[in-house]
Amino acid sequence: MAIKLDEHIIFQNKDLIAINKPSGLLTIPDREGKDVSLKGLLKAKFGEIFTVHRLDRDTSGIVVFAFNEVMHKHLSLQFEGRETSKIYNGLVLGKPAETEGVINEPIAEHPNKKGLMTVWRKGKESITEYQVLESYRHYSWMQFKILTGRTHQIRVHMKYLGNPVVCDPLYGDGKPVFISQIKSKYNLSQSEDEERPILNRLALHSAVLTFKGIGGEEYKLEAPLPKDLRATLNQLSKQVKK
Repeated sequence: MAIKLDEHIIFQNKDLIAINKPSGLLTIPDREGKDVSLKGLLKAKFGEIFTVHRLDRDTSGIVVFAFNEVMHKHLSLQFEGRETSKIYNGLVLGKPAETEGVINEPIAEHPNKKGLMTVWRKGKESITEYQVLESYRHYSWMQFKILTGRTHQIRVHMKYLGNPVVCDPLYGDGKPVFISQIKSKYNLSQSEDEERPILNRLALHSAVLTFKGIGGEEYKLEAPLPKDLRATLNQLSKQVKK
């Protein structure tokens, strides 16, 4: 996918750069190396670049890269030591039984399905704090704070809770969202042969990241919601909330 990097830069100084990654873009190259990655785009623009952490391909939001080895080590130690604060927003199916809580369930690779993770008692400690921000007829808009950084953590934990993330092909039904599902009186425009989805990607966004610089100064970076999530929430907010 082609993106204009400059439009997605949240913050930049001599030591690091933070990008609001679009959904569908790899953070770093995959094994085949065929698809475009955020790291590849940054490397082409800036030269040497160091990976600090990553987001799933279909998750949008904040990703930080370091420009030098000193900052790379400094940030990596914070991520490994759980000294950063990571807040996500997501749209999930249904409404959790509790409006806020903590999911403390270990996660491991699925024993039979390659590339999938699952809640398993012998897995690694995985902790997700959650809060329902808005409830709609068929969906809930939520905030997550992850205290551990396991692969697919929020997605696995929300499946475990019974409220998978919307449009999640691995842990949910993978179905897109259409305005006709939200608005009872929806008519196709004359130029359309069939309705196009308003949201057709994993409804998960890395919204806020807090960490410390080398001098101890605090960075609190925020990534605005992408257009597709904003449009979906706008349509949902027009409906009667339950």
